[in-house]
Parts: sequence; C-alpha cells; structure tokens
Amino acid sequence: MSYLNNQTGYREELLSTRSIIKKENYVLLEPDGLVKNSIPGYEDCDVTILASPAMGASFVDYLITVKENGKNLRGIGGDGIEVFLYVIEGDVTVWNAEQKVTLGSEGYFYSPESKKICFENASGAPAKVFLYKRKYAKLDDFEAPVTITGNAKELPWIPYEDMQNCFIKDFLPAAGNFSFDMNMHILKFNLGASHGYIETHIQEHGMYFLEGKAMYRVDDEWIPMKKGDYLFLDAYCPQACYGVGRDEDLIYIYSKDCNRDAEL
Repeated sequence: MSYLNNQTGYREELLSTRSIIKKENYVLLEPDGLVKNSIPGYEDCDVTILASPAMGASFVDYLITVKENGKNLRGIGGDGIEVFLYVIEGDVTVWNAEQKVTLGSEGYFYSPESKKICFENASGAPAKVFLYKRKYAKLDDFEAPVTITGNAKELPWIPYEDMQNCFIKDFLPAAGNFSFDMNMHILKFNLGASHGYIETHIQEHGMYFLEGKAMYRVDDEWIPMKKGDYLFLDAYCPQACYGVGRDEDLIYIYSKDCNRDAEL
C-alpha cells in the first residue's frame, strides 16, 4: 500500500485530516491520505477506490492515474455492470465491443452492462481518469442502453433550474429514456451561486470536485470543500452548496441513479 500523493515519512505538523466518514450517510475524502489500491488488470496505473458498498454506496467510484503505457486490457464491467469513464486530464484510448475512441481532456465513454470496457494510454504522458461502475437495474419492457461517447467541451451549459449563475451538463440521454438507470452530470456554480433549496431525495451521489471551492450543506453540517475532494451522499441525505472563493467557478462531476421505482 502507498499514498496517492506519493508523500512518505513523517510530517512537520501533527497528523490531521479533513476527511469525514459517516457510513450510510455521507463521506468526504480529501486527497491527502488516500491510498493506492492494487487491483488485477490495472497495469502501470495508480488506482484509488473512492466510493464502494463498504461505505453504503450502490456503486464504485475510482480515481485513476494512467501512467505512460498504462492500461487495463482485462476489461471492466460487463455481466450486468455498466461503466462510465471521464478523462480529467491527458489522453486515453478507450474501447468496448462496439466502439474504440481516443479521448482527450473532458472526454467520456459510457459502456452498457453487456460490454466490458478497456483502456490504454499511448500518449507518452500520464492521464487522470474518473471511473464509475454500477449494477444495471434492467427493465424487461425497455431495450438496454447503447454505448455513448463524447466530450464535455462540445456540450452546452444549460441553466440549472432556470438560475442564470448555475449551469449543468448532462452526459447521457437519461431524461425520459427508461433504458438508462443512471446519469452523469457536471455542475458549475459561479461565485456566490447556490442550489435553490436544500435537496432531500432517494438518489445517491458520488461527486469529484474538478475546480473551485464550496461550502456544502451535508446532513446538518456546512462543510468547506475544494478541488480534488470527493463526496459521497447516501439516499435522503440533505444537501446543497454555495460556490465560494475569490476568482474561480465551482465545478464538479457527479453521478445520480434515476428512472427506477423503489423496491421492496
């Protein structure tokens, strides 16, 4: 086991952390202290498991540094597991049985539950990837979703709930399409922007903060967050945030399950 930030040995200050672990409620993970996980199939990759069923999530989120010539040819997903990959920085070639594409920064690849996804970095420089996988909730009277690829730079910013200083991008055509049981989004808050209300809902979220700073209301606390932080919110955890700071918008990518009834 080693640390994601590659810092070893003693610190100058007393040991401390901003991370907060409240399983089956919410979990905040700051970058410092995150460890690398050894997982079969990942070659020349630094892999950190962020969210998992061990904390109460119904999905798994990963942060992956794909080094030069790094790859996973064993495959991820398939056999009932859907996968979404987002490139934070760098270039990665990604494929399944349907498509093969080279994704640059902000590129994404959704692979349905019947098809494993593989990737390789032949760019000559490291890349950073955010990866999500989840057991697909199949409905017999709807066709399974198909592979979807693209780049967030080509998607328009849409005002979030008609607010003119908060914007969203939807990666998947899940709205009104019951083939999909999840979606992945990016939210952007200008300085001082916020949610319109404190949300409370059955859906879970996994959030990775790409830019900026926030004061996030989680359960009954207001918590400062910033670029590089990860936040898991369980079902019915009250949530909302303000974009704060001096000169940078708050931007984060997050998942949300959708389009399914609650099961007994």
